[in-house]
Order: sequence, then C-alpha cells, then structure tokens
Amino acid sequence: MERMYKIIEKRKLWFSISLIIILIGLGALAFKGLNLGIDFKGGTVITIKIGQEFNVEELRKSLEKYDTQIDVREIEGQEVTIRSNKITTEQVNQIFADVKAKYNLKDDALRSIDTIGPTIGQELRKSAIIATLLATIGILAYVTIRFELWSGLAAIVALIHDLLITLTVYAVLQIPVNSSFIAAMLTILGYSINDTIVVFDRIRENKKAGKYHDFETLADASITQTLARSINTVMTTLFTITAIYLLGVPAIKEFALPLIIGIVSGAYSSIFIATPLWVLFEKKAGQKVA
Repeated sequence: MERMYKIIEKRKLWFSISLIIILIGLGALAFKGLNLGIDFKGGTVITIKIGQEFNVEELRKSLEKYDTQIDVREIEGQEVTIRSNKITTEQVNQIFADVKAKYNLKDDALRSIDTIGPTIGQELRKSAIIATLLATIGILAYVTIRFELWSGLAAIVALIHDLLITLTVYAVLQIPVNSSFIAAMLTILGYSINDTIVVFDRIRENKKAGKYHDFETLADASITQTLARSINTVMTTLFTITAIYLLGVPAIKEFALPLIIGIVSGAYSSIFIATPLWVLFEKKAGQKVA
C-alpha cells in the first residue's frame, strides 16, 4: 500500500497560515503603502559616462546626502545611471558636479537627464493591472477548458494568493517597486499555474482510474505522487535564480527577488491552497468522485 501524505485534512491550518501572512501584508499596504519607484511615481534619471572602473556602492553612499534611497546602477560602457524621485533641478546639477569632481570628468560626460512624470507612471500602473487581469482571465479559461470550472477557480485563487504574498513582502520590507517587478509578477503567474496543473492532471488521471472513492483520498494520493517532482523542479529553479540574485547587477536583482518569493509561494499554493480548495468546491457542488 502506497504511503500517502494527509494534506487535505489539515486544510484549515494551511489556509490560516496564508491568511495571517496576507493580513499582515494588507496592514502594511494600508499604513505604509508600496514603495513605488521612479517607473510608477515619476522622478529623474541622470546618465553619466565615468569612463573608468568605479565602485557603485561607494558612489551611492557619496550621493545619499541628496536622497537616502537614491538608486545608482552601473550600465555598459562604464556608464552610471542615478535615479531619484526626490531631487530638484538644482540638485541634479550638484550631483553631476560631485561625480565630475570625484572622477575628474569633463562636461561632455553628462550623457542625459530624463524626467519621468507622474502621468507616465499612472499609465504604466494601468497597463500593469490590465496585463495581470488579462493573464488571469486567460489562465482561468485554459484551466476550465482543460479540466473543469472548479479546477479553474481553485487555480485562480491560488494565483491571487501568490501575488498577495509577493506584495506582502514588498510592502513590509518597503522594497522599491519598478517595471521589472511587473514582469516578474506575470512570470510568477505562469510558473505557479504550471505547478498547479501538474497536480490537477494527476487528479484527473486517478479519477478516471476509479481507484479512490472520496475527494480527500484522491487529492492526497495525487499530491503524494507529484510531490517529488514539484520539489525537484522548485529547488532546481531556486538554485539558478538565487545565484542570479546574489551575483547579478541591480537591474537583474530587481527581477530575481520577486521571482524567488513567487516561486516558493507558488509551490506552496499548488499543494496547500489550490488542491484543498478544489476538494471543497467539488464537495460543495455535490459532485461525486466516480
């Protein structure tokens, strides 16, 4: 007789854990809000050609007197971008003067000064929300067609769970939210639904086989049979993305961090949220296993 993990009978515990985390996140959102970066809030981006090796962290610390959260990034060609949503036009000139003196630069080292207005940030926010909604609707339609309505609804709730968990981490830790965050959120949607579909596919196979006669046992057996694959997939992906986060440049780290959070949350929700919800939906609808 195969060993079976009892996941479904402890569903109240799994739901409570997620609910507590999400409530903390909602509290942080209510009192602190998200730390919107320049892409959403607007601000100034200064691009300067250094033309020599330089320490990004050292430069950032020297410019903190203008903005304690100033963003300094090295880009190709020994250039640097300095981003802030708090500096004035006068401070822009002072920043360039400081960098010019620090690295003995000429006037033509100033490549560009770009200002992103709040209107552009609002448009980007709107586009991000529309993209997320369209992706969610597409996923619901796909899962419903491939499986059934209750599977689609359970999968969507799990996806919303993953997005809220990621937002919670960003709200609590006040990590800046920029355009790369939106790209990562859409990637999380795709990765998380993949994990959920693996479990639901096994549930469908076991259901057709008629080996199990109640939803709890059917779901527990399907989770047990796919658990090793899910863990191996998640760990392999996490090793790669964590290495990118630890060794990558700041722009890559901004993309990798929400991915790490989302992948862990997605693996959790596929097993402990989506599948127990499917069991509840099926039983509520009065369905039978066979």
